[in-house]
Amino acid sequence: MTTPQNYDYIIIGAGSAGCMLANRLSQDSTKQVLLIEAGKKDNYVWIHIPVGYLYCIDNPRADWRFRTSKEAGLNGRSLLYPRGKVLGGCSSINGMIYMRGQAADYQSWVEATGDSAWSWDEALRRYKSFEDYHSPANQWHGQGGEWTVSRQRLRWPIMDIFREAAVQAGIPASDDFNRGDNFGVGYFDVSQRKGWRLNTAKAFLKEAQQRSNLTVITEANVKQLIIDPVSKNCLGVEYIQHGQTQQAHCRVEQGGEVLLCAGAIGSVQILERSGIGNADRLSALGIAVMSDLPGVGENLQDHLQLRMVYKVSGIATLNAKVHSWLGKILIGLEYLFKRSGPMSMAPSQLGAFAYSSPAQERANVEYHVQPLSLEKFGDPLHRFNAFTASVCNLRPTSRGSVHIDSVDINAPPVISPNYLSTDEDRQIAAESLRLTRKIVQSPALAPYSPEEYKPGVQYQSDAELVKAAGDIGTTIFHPVGTCKMGRADDPMAVLDSQLRVRGIHHLRVVDASAMPTITSGNTAAPTMMIAQRAVELITGQSR
Repeated sequence: MTTPQNYDYIIIGAGSAGCMLANRLSQDSTKQVLLIEAGKKDNYVWIHIPVGYLYCIDNPRADWRFRTSKEAGLNGRSLLYPRGKVLGGCSSINGMIYMRGQAADYQSWVEATGDSAWSWDEALRRYKSFEDYHSPANQWHGQGGEWTVSRQRLRWPIMDIFREAAVQAGIPASDDFNRGDNFGVGYFDVSQRKGWRLNTAKAFLKEAQQRSNLTVITEANVKQLIIDPVSKNCLGVEYIQHGQTQQAHCRVEQGGEVLLCAGAIGSVQILERSGIGNADRLSALGIAVMSDLPGVGENLQDHLQLRMVYKVSGIATLNAKVHSWLGKILIGLEYLFKRSGPMSMAPSQLGAFAYSSPAQERANVEYHVQPLSLEKFGDPLHRFNAFTASVCNLRPTSRGSVHIDSVDINAPPVISPNYLSTDEDRQIAAESLRLTRKIVQSPALAPYSPEEYKPGVQYQSDAELVKAAGDIGTTIFHPVGTCKMGRADDPMAVLDSQLRVRGIHHLRVVDASAMPTITSGNTAAPTMMIAQRAVELITGQSR
């Protein structure tokens, strides 16, 4: 083992939160900052071409390749559970959709933590501080920040027709889902720059790495945190790089901190290996308990998408284009010369936020609509023209868990999302499938004779639709909540409202695991907003 280096801030995980933290904290040239990433550099070409997510997910070059346990709510199926393992983390492999959620989501965080700093108004200020929005700055959006928010560089006739059908079904047209109430239908804004994917490594690290006080190391898997059993100070980290065990120490006597940004799965693994978690669970694994926090790894929330597929006639979809050599050539040429077309596609292009039933107080389901179809992720596109309308429950009441079951650093975690385990979630699943059918039956789509291919019109009753949801449901890659913030009297709260780990000093968790409840939309942007809040807490400054 080499002599440990000393740093003011040690950041674990170079994902959506970690890269921003590294950028912001290294702006103070008097501070030494270390960023540790388990994956490789983001110099894999498919990371940067938007459609390249197809080649990054389930690829060990960029993905941890986790799987869930067999899920009762999914009729015994186990799901692939992608998590980024590369500079940029999940921002290098995700769907590139820029989505803040709803204002009421943040009010629920205020209620859970007792801290008004998590309000929508405060969150909005932070979002604007790092945005470079495609339209002039206004009360909702900022310009000049590192994070480019772009309009998509493609349109599909079938998407425009679906949008018209949704309007006919009572969902208003929208040109901006990020004003606090995202009810409506329209094209998603995306995290792209001139037709290339924008990941957080490119946005926040590229220039920051030129600073002499920022050290970035890759292919370094954190084994555990170094914690003094008496003072309960987090003194640094122990990691393995190229087979060698290394340590990095934190200058806690000067106010230094360790910032855990490994995500809703990885942060739990590192905490539990370090003796932070449920005491009984840790003791059973032979791990010395540093802080008995039963909430570590619990409260797992995720968006389960129900992928409905409809065959159409008389209109072309991407299915037909990719099965033609001429179509493939034209796709490649369009991207080569214009940075547009199918190769610039986010996984989903058209979005809609709707009410699954009139009983809902605010929009509670989200659609990701695609001009293509396939049996499951990784399979080739169908040879018939079709579109996919995926719908997810934005605020599921089902709660799952993630835990280690071995001290082996290479052992995968046990991920149990517990999908569709509540009556409410099952009811909303049935309502969502019926709502999709209502949209598709609107006059705008009638000329194209839509035919339900998945799950199939044979599913009609609530019980049958819940069964169908279990057959076609899959993760939309939004795990959050496993190290949630909360009030002092919440026994399951892992963090206080300032993201500090209870019972341990000089340690914060800064990632999606901190969310008490999931946001009503895609979760990458809210994770960056959490990182911006952490910067304000650590430096005492607002950007």
